[in-house]
Parts: sequence; C-alpha cells; structure tokens
Amino acid sequence: MYETELRQLRERILLMAGKVEKMIAQSVQALVDRDIGLAEETIEADHQVNHDEIESDELCLIILAKRQPMALDLRFITLALKMVTDLERIGDLAVNIAERVVNLGSELSPGPHVDIPQMAVIVQSMIRDAIDAFVASDVEKAQDVVDRDDEVDELYTRVFRGLLEMMRDETEEVEHGMHIQSVAKVLERMADHCTNLAEQVIFMVKGKDIRHVGKLGEV
Repeated sequence: MYETELRQLRERILLMAGKVEKMIAQSVQALVDRDIGLAEETIEADHQVNHDEIESDELCLIILAKRQPMALDLRFITLALKMVTDLERIGDLAVNIAERVVNLGSELSPGPHVDIPQMAVIVQSMIRDAIDAFVASDVEKAQDVVDRDDEVDELYTRVFRGLLEMMRDETEEVEHGMHIQSVAKVLERMADHCTNLAEQVIFMVKGKDIRHVGKLGEV
C-alpha cells in the first residue's frame, strides 16, 4: 500500500504539472492572438489546478501520518508538498497573463510579441523537466533546469531593452509596452519557481543545498 500511495502521489503531480504547462501555453497564445476566449479558458482551468493542489496536499499528509517515512522518502514527500504549492503559484501567474488579455482585449497591439513566446516555451520545458527529475530522482536533469534559468533571464533582459527602445521612439506605445513588460516579468518569475523546484530535487537526492550557488559541483 505504501508504494501504491507514493505512485499515486507521483502521478497526481505529473498530471497537475501538465495542466499548468498547458495554462502557460494558452495564456501566451491568447496574448499573441488577442484571443479572449482562450484567455477565459485558461482562467477557468485554474480551478482544477487549485483542486489538484488540495488533493495532493491531503495525500501527502495521509502518507506522513500513516507511514511516518524516514530519510529519502521523507524528503520526497516534503518536497511533494512544496511542488504542488509552486505549481499552483505558476498556474496563478498564467492566470495573471490571461486576465490581462481579457481586461485589455482589442487594446493590445496586434502581431507577435518577439521573445515572449520563446520565454514561455523554455518555462514550459523547465516545469516538465523539474517534475520529471523529481519523479525519477534525476540530479542531472534537475541541474539542467537550473542552468536553463539563465536563458529566460537573457530573454527577459532583451525584451526589457527592446521595449524601452520602442517606448522611447513611439510614445503612443508606452502603455502597451508596459503591459508586455509585465508579461515578461511574470514568465521570469515562473522560471524562478521552476529553478527553485529543481534545486530542491537536488537537495532531496544529494542532501546538498545549491541555492545561490548554481551548481552541485560548486557546493
């Protein structure tokens, strides 16, 4: 029964992560296409993610109470509690983007927003790989997620500089530029959550904290 419970926990977290990953893709697509319907669909999906968080938390607490796990299993379940919290927060950030689309609608400038979709793609891959690393206790994959955060930061900087240039040259686009800047910042925050998850996976497996260091070999 214990192994069954752990397997159920892994499966729930994988499913939750998949829903959050989809929310990110939809929210950014809604932004690029000015698709209010897709944005509203993303907002609605958040209810299921919130429900998943509650169910996963309850399962973690049941396992802790019934099995009193030790060592690696205890770290696994403790991290699972944090995982679902961070996934829920990332879902909330996707909703933030979707709500911006709903509230602004046609006021958003048409056309693709350079680098924003690429930021979203990287963040989605970071979520997927952070969860896979957690389930498989894969330190190398977790480290790769940590390293990928630099790519998001570089794109964020590029977006920021490009928007500053645009707003300086086209003053009528200042408000639009500020909205896109906010979206880029939201994606950068999502990447930070993913990095934190990956760092926790490394701690779970190796018992070493690499926060503020960056690489396991440097600890």
